[in-house]
Amino acid sequence: MNITRENVDALNAVVKVDIAKEDYSDKVEKILTDYRKTANIPGFRKGHVPMGMVKKQYGKAVLVDEVNKLLQDALNKYLTEEKLDVLGQPLPKPQDNIDWDAEGFTFEFELGLAPEFEVELNGKKAITRYNIVADDKMIDEQIERIQKQYGKLVSQDVVENNSEITGTYKNEEKEIDNTVTLTLDKFKGKATAKQFVGAKVGDVIVLNTKGLYKDDHELMHALKVGHDEAHGLDIEVTFAITEINKRELADLDQELFDKLFGKDIVKSVTELKAKIKEDAEKQFVQQADQKLLNDVTEYLVENTKFDLPVEFLQKWLQTAGEQPLDSDQAKEEFEKSEKSLRYQLIEGKLITDNDIQVTIDDIKGHAREMIKAQMAQFGQLDPSDKELDDIAARVLSNQDEARRISEQLISQKLLELYKEKANIKVKELSYEDFVKEVYGDK
Repeated sequence: MNITRENVDALNAVVKVDIAKEDYSDKVEKILTDYRKTANIPGFRKGHVPMGMVKKQYGKAVLVDEVNKLLQDALNKYLTEEKLDVLGQPLPKPQDNIDWDAEGFTFEFELGLAPEFEVELNGKKAITRYNIVADDKMIDEQIERIQKQYGKLVSQDVVENNSEITGTYKNEEKEIDNTVTLTLDKFKGKATAKQFVGAKVGDVIVLNTKGLYKDDHELMHALKVGHDEAHGLDIEVTFAITEINKRELADLDQELFDKLFGKDIVKSVTELKAKIKEDAEKQFVQQADQKLLNDVTEYLVENTKFDLPVEFLQKWLQTAGEQPLDSDQAKEEFEKSEKSLRYQLIEGKLITDNDIQVTIDDIKGHAREMIKAQMAQFGQLDPSDKELDDIAARVLSNQDEARRISEQLISQKLLELYKEKANIKVKELSYEDFVKEVYGDK
């Protein structure tokens, strides 16, 4: 067997595989001999079928199968030994008429080669890394939510601005009949809230659904309708009041602190605020890190320039999926996936250049911490090492889960690399301001 490669250009090559008779003849002969022992052909006793008849009936199929196996094994070995970084899979060049009676065979494969490039993390343009803080307004709002959650309901005769109102939305034509508890701040317009203030149990209020709530999700929940139906819905509904309550806020005392955090963990309102601030900012770090990861990814894709073997990749996409694609579909698919492919190559380069590795011990350790955190949510605060090891082993026996954890750890290590080496400017702001700046003022 002989394998040669011709580089068409820096991104494309053709591999030629010559297979001689001696490469496959012994294997084919052995398989046919084994067939002869088990062949069941009318007129002949088992094991006594003439070899010529076995070759005539099975020889071509066995030959084709063995040559294809030999070809794939040889090609894979060649790519590994030559350390060729290929994109997609080798594409066989079409051969309309293979003469399977010949002594040897020649096959050619097109290769798409990964480009060579450098990644510059510390570019001229600084990337913002957000330091999100929990400000006093947010902490006070959280404390009020806690007081409401642990407070008690007191019945009221009439609706006030801060009442919790239970009632039923109805519309016969649309078959709407849904009981909800609402507060007046959920409505979009002040005029709607005014219709409720002063109302009593048994009163029925007529409302129009257009512009009733601040967004479609609120309307979906209130009327128990689907998103498509809620979007642009413009009908009259009635709301029959069945219950009016006012929620008295819970006292900020030791009993409440112990319910929230465990006995004597928090002992004052000052400590409560500090604890809320600490817990909130831990969550903010995750959001800020994800934003930084997204922004660096976007920056690298936009600013790391290299060519791809586009024609080869589009051709490969035509046969790579479950359903074959025509050339136009393959072009469209490539355009949709090009950005992702470019980042995969950039990420691979960064991992190699910076020797980023994830060991099995890293994966086990991460799985243990993940399991420990989940158990803590259910009150199991001190699991034994054996418990953690046993559960981790069960989790990691699922290859998909093990791969997911490995990818998470790689992302974490890349994030650490970005924080260390990228051109980053830190911006401190409240969570409210972060949401406005990043997602728009909604």
